[in-house]
Amino acid sequence: MNTSAYKSITRIAMWSGPRNISTALMRAWENRADTFVTDEPFYAYYLTNTDVDHPGRADIIRTQPTQWQEVAHRCTTGTATTETIHYQKHMTQHMLPTIKMDWLEKLVNIFLIRSPQAVASSYAKARPDLTASDLGFEQQHRLYQHVLNHVDSNPLVINSDDVRNHPEQALSAMCRKAGIAFDQAMLTWRKGRRESDGIWAPHWYKNVEDSTGFQPTTATPIELDETQTKIADLCQPYYDEMLSRCQKF
Repeated sequence: MNTSAYKSITRIAMWSGPRNISTALMRAWENRADTFVTDEPFYAYYLTNTDVDHPGRADIIRTQPTQWQEVAHRCTTGTATTETIHYQKHMTQHMLPTIKMDWLEKLVNIFLIRSPQAVASSYAKARPDLTASDLGFEQQHRLYQHVLNHVDSNPLVINSDDVRNHPEQALSAMCRKAGIAFDQAMLTWRKGRRESDGIWAPHWYKNVEDSTGFQPTTATPIELDETQTKIADLCQPYYDEMLSRCQKF
């Protein structure tokens, strides 16, 4: 076998909670000619090990690995002949405490944050009976602390508002962190669904399917009921600490 044709892969893990332009970011990375993407690989494991009733639950479990060890293996192994960047969109709420974290050392770990109030407001439109665990802030903080203490003394943290308002600067910062060149192709993409989208796309991806790039933030009123406000308040300390480490643009 001619192994000289095979190249090593730069593996980027984007750690985000729900309702946080994470799928739009996946579009940006997939628009590079040198990149392939993976969409929420731990989703089936999460559903199998919780009683959460998400839309398309049975199909997700049927089409994805349900053992975290297999998922981690897929995220950290393999070589490439063409695409040399593997971009992984991870949902922090999927990362149950049973998942060991030693495999994170093989990845470039980047953290995407958004305010708990904005996340809760957006999430509640699809699933009004949300919990703090659904929003992934505590899990994201736990992942960040592990990466900070065991993998990378200066993990990159980026606010999703900055991606929307300063996309080239934010994407360039991600590329620098991964040791690769920024590509202008990341700034725009074609409308529609992708083969790489998870089987759950019809339930969650309408907005991103209609998009062609990042749109600046607008002043949108946030409406939460009393229970949702309390849940956002529970998430606030985790967000505040991550925000204090956030890259400024």
